[in-house]
Amino acid sequence: MLNRRNFLRAASVATAGSLAGVRLNALTGAEGGRKIAANDHIQLALIGAGIQGQGDTKVALEVPGVKLVAVADCYQGRLDHSKELWGNDVFTTRDYAEILARTDVDAVIVATPDHWHMKAATDAMKAGKDVYCEKPMIHLYSDGPEIIETARATGRIIQIGSQRVSSKIYLKAKELLAAGAIGELNMVSARWDRNSAMGAWDYTVPLDASTETCDWPRFLGTAPAIPFNPEHFFQWRKWKAYGSGVAGDLFVHLFSGTHFITGSKGPTRAMATGGLRFWKDGRDAPDVMLALFDYPEGFNLSLRVNFVNGGEDNEGFLFTGSEGTMEIAGNSVIVSRQPREKGPGLSIGTYADAMQGRLIEEYHKKYPIPHPMSLPPLGEDKYVAEPGYSDHYDHFYNFFSSVRSRKPVVEDAVFGFRAAGAALLSNLSYEKDSIIHWDPEAMKIV
Repeated sequence: MLNRRNFLRAASVATAGSLAGVRLNALTGAEGGRKIAANDHIQLALIGAGIQGQGDTKVALEVPGVKLVAVADCYQGRLDHSKELWGNDVFTTRDYAEILARTDVDAVIVATPDHWHMKAATDAMKAGKDVYCEKPMIHLYSDGPEIIETARATGRIIQIGSQRVSSKIYLKAKELLAAGAIGELNMVSARWDRNSAMGAWDYTVPLDASTETCDWPRFLGTAPAIPFNPEHFFQWRKWKAYGSGVAGDLFVHLFSGTHFITGSKGPTRAMATGGLRFWKDGRDAPDVMLALFDYPEGFNLSLRVNFVNGGEDNEGFLFTGSEGTMEIAGNSVIVSRQPREKGPGLSIGTYADAMQGRLIEEYHKKYPIPHPMSLPPLGEDKYVAEPGYSDHYDHFYNFFSSVRSRKPVVEDAVFGFRAAGAALLSNLSYEKDSIIHWDPEAMKIV
């Protein structure tokens, strides 16, 4: 029987099994990497030490056997703070090429603005480093094939940073759906709403922001050349030249979760609407977006992000099936079952009494009245992870296990492209005011 105790036990076993690679004996990476013994430290570097990059690194260093040796960022204040956090012996630079040239770096976290993801990730893999790349994996659709091919050609490990796919809660949801807990899936509804300035990317600009403390040309990279703008530098998610809007920041998590739980490779059709409803501060990314997607497996996905929702921040899924629903909220899965009746019922009240009698008799021959004890159970089951559980930690644990064992990660470049590619269909539909078609197998717009 499925209950909380059995769920936690099963999830613990699954997690332990997936992470067993850290106990392997000495292993050798692909050509270009150094040998890592099971009892040796994985030498880690951070490229992009902003809010997400520093947060990622703090979690990564909680995993046993990981040591930070270098940090790259375009703002001097973050390089200084990296030494404050992790010690003066950490090498810091504004040019990540200096990190990639180091022979003592085994793996890197790429937590740059989106428009740098492809370049930094492929440069790192070509230099013999394994890569944990923040989501969305791509900024442009042309980034996807480039990253996938580089990973294949170099043999490097790359994990994309949508940590929900390493969550024991999402694993439980995947198992429940496959077991038929809610019958045949027909719709998924997902949301990620926020109601704060920080949630809407209105990050604090430091008082010393200038062309001396910020490497503006390096930050711009392939983006259009404009005069130094501290808001663009520190609040880059607001502008599509550097970020991917709510679709790339948040929809991509919802796609990753949907694809992991259902086993789908992605939608075939997308349509989106939205706009700038509140945060009219010069940004060109909408703060409200709604989108609908058709999936070849026979279900629809609806997504919503609202940065002005008037209430509490919230994130979650509702999977609707023919015999119930499954909700993911925080670190819990809730299954509500309502098994379907065997017969269609009778609508005979307008017929003559004799005809009603005959129809009732025929109906009960075809659909006998079941014994009450044989009826399937109704009601609700809830599965909850233990207090303090972190899928962010598990995602890094999975990554470092693969760095040691060379076994596949849970979210490789193909998975990452399919999630990000599907998410960015929303931006295309919104911008073009049209339905966009996508081939999830070939991973291209059609």
